[in-house]
Amino acid sequence: MESILVECVNNNLGHFMYRNAIFMCERLCAEFPSETNLQLLAGCYLQNNQAYAAYHILKGTQMAQSRYLFAMSCFQMDLLTEAEAALYPANEPSAEVPNGAAGHYLLGLIYRYTDRRRSAIHHFKQALSIDPLLWVAYEELCILGAAEETTAFFGEAAALCIQKQYANNASTFQNLQVSCEDRNLASTRNVGSEDVSPRHSKHMQGNNLRDIPGNYQGTSLLAGAACQPSNGGPANVSFYNTPSPMAAQLSAVAPPPLCRNVQPNGPHLVTVSADSSPKSTVNSNIQAPRRKFVDEGKLRKVSGRLFSDSGPRRSIRLATEAASNTNTTVVAGNGVSNSSKYLGASKLSSIALRSVTVRKGQSFANENFDEGIRNDSFDDARANLTSTTSISSPSGDPKSIDPEVVTMPFGGVSINPSRILSGASEVLVLLRILGDGYRLSSTYRCQDALDVYMKLPPKHYNTSWVLSQVGKAYFEMVDYLEADRAFGLARQFSPYSLEGLDIYSTVLYHLKEDMKLSYLAQELISTDRLAPQSWCAMGNCYSLQKDHETALKSFQRAVQLNSRFAYAHTLCGHEYVALEDFENGIKSYQSALRIDTRHYNSWYGLGMVYLRQEKFEFSEHHFRMAFLINPRSSVIMSYLGTALHALKRNDEALEMMERAILADKKNPLPMYQKANVLVSLESFDEALEVLEELKDYAPRESGLYALMGKIYKRRNMHEMAMLNFGLALDMKPSATDVATIKAAIEKLHVPDEIEDSL
Repeated sequence: MESILVECVNNNLGHFMYRNAIFMCERLCAEFPSETNLQLLAGCYLQNNQAYAAYHILKGTQMAQSRYLFAMSCFQMDLLTEAEAALYPANEPSAEVPNGAAGHYLLGLIYRYTDRRRSAIHHFKQALSIDPLLWVAYEELCILGAAEETTAFFGEAAALCIQKQYANNASTFQNLQVSCEDRNLASTRNVGSEDVSPRHSKHMQGNNLRDIPGNYQGTSLLAGAACQPSNGGPANVSFYNTPSPMAAQLSAVAPPPLCRNVQPNGPHLVTVSADSSPKSTVNSNIQAPRRKFVDEGKLRKVSGRLFSDSGPRRSIRLATEAASNTNTTVVAGNGVSNSSKYLGASKLSSIALRSVTVRKGQSFANENFDEGIRNDSFDDARANLTSTTSISSPSGDPKSIDPEVVTMPFGGVSINPSRILSGASEVLVLLRILGDGYRLSSTYRCQDALDVYMKLPPKHYNTSWVLSQVGKAYFEMVDYLEADRAFGLARQFSPYSLEGLDIYSTVLYHLKEDMKLSYLAQELISTDRLAPQSWCAMGNCYSLQKDHETALKSFQRAVQLNSRFAYAHTLCGHEYVALEDFENGIKSYQSALRIDTRHYNSWYGLGMVYLRQEKFEFSEHHFRMAFLINPRSSVIMSYLGTALHALKRNDEALEMMERAILADKKNPLPMYQKANVLVSLESFDEALEVLEELKDYAPRESGLYALMGKIYKRRNMHEMAMLNFGLALDMKPSATDVATIKAAIEKLHVPDEIEDSL
């Protein structure tokens, strides 16, 4: 009964039928109340976005996997203190963090959001050392500004680490295979295929093998029907805390040999036997499809890690429910299965799906993962475990295994360790390129990052994530046209992806592309109205139309959907400042900085607020902080120079303006501010030279002509002053600037000394 309920729950989860999974899992926990089954129930609730239910179910549990699931539910509920206590108990300082790399990654996130940067960095690095393919941990290091060279995480040591993981799995598999095979040979001598009734056969297929992790670093053990004693005694490893009635029903049936491969989705089985040993004469209809051994604690993202490593695994479907016309060819003599045609062909029919593609003539190179989807086991259509080590060795010793020549069963095929090392190296080469690009982007070396991304093969470059990173790099370089092009390509390749589209909406805002921005906002809302990126796009659309109150509501909705989305807080701050609500603007910027201290946009926003409030010391401090994070931004350097000029530190201001001009010669702001500083120093000729040069970049900037008018007035060149004031008015400046220019025209013939006294 227990196995049937577990199978039902996992099948329902595999078909995303969460309500039925929860209902059946409650029946399971009522009938067999164990902590392992509670983990399965909590996992059901977590997948159904009911973290609060998982929280109450697992509160007070002690098993390592229970603590991890409890911490995950606390993290989703923003109960970070409880989440930390679950993963890292204060009264047990020597306790291991559960689930290895995933546990360290979650703990790193908790430390990051509680402003303990050093501890967060330590745990992200620890996660990468355990699982070099945990890319999200490297992303977090980049966000914290602590990422080292990619060779430190994705180098040769990482490749050896990956090979070692699979070697451990293969060793575990072979040891269990040999021990189970001994029982199989003895059992088949006493029980023939004619002794097996259809009822017994059905029970055999309903009580399939299940994985039991030996530890939370990913090594898995096998327990179940195939390794039970033939006399009906207890199994070597008990999977549940309560006994299952299925074991007694199997006591009179020979456990199926592990070397036989059965395709669970196909009723037709073609067997090619290379010898006449007793193991090859067992009736194929009692063959339970075999589970694969894979590094369960690794190679997955935290959001996809919702199910227990120590809890029930998804076993294969009952053979009576399988309804496929697929034929499977099995070679029993050498254990080689011709089932490679099924690789990469299964559909997303299970929540426990992992797609593995091993190309012909090419080493294992990549794995595809879906964040938010449990990646605990392979699809059962490819659940054929094989072994290239013959059970009947020439020496006559069935347990003799040469560790140098052993091959590792993986995804239905046997892969030589050297090929695994080669495949891991290929994956890591790709990650090194992506990592270098992301690290350079995070430190705002955008041109260098673009050069690195260009090294990618076209099939990887033309993906949503890479093109979004390219668009962000151009955005930081204030090259909005190229950013628009990159984001547009990303939308073409993956119209369903929301990666970076909050930045894309800001790009369109700066380009004043109101039609494109409106279309993007409507598309995103229709695609996913619960994504913060969608509401950021909507807010930018209203902000471009000067409807700041509606824009603010949209950005607040984005914050409500994801309170850890720093950019949404910053955009709220911008709208508050536009509405001249400086107090709430400051609060919004500070909220963004609590989430991400390196979010320079918020430091810049605070600097602008204090500059407008004429709190120049505060303004200079915040602009300086933004400059330390992003030392290549011409805009930040310009406003830092402005703050220094307001503090009468003109030499520093001029130096900063020069650096800003060199950083981006197309940006007119630093040249204009430099002219202002020179005017205050009464260097009129130099100021006029700068302004004349500025005309080439911003010929329709009214402030430029107004400043030239003031300079000519100071030099008593009234006709030239009047000409430039008139040109400034012709450029249709804002109402405030119009009033200022008209006031300057009225005082055109008033001496400067008298004007200053007024």
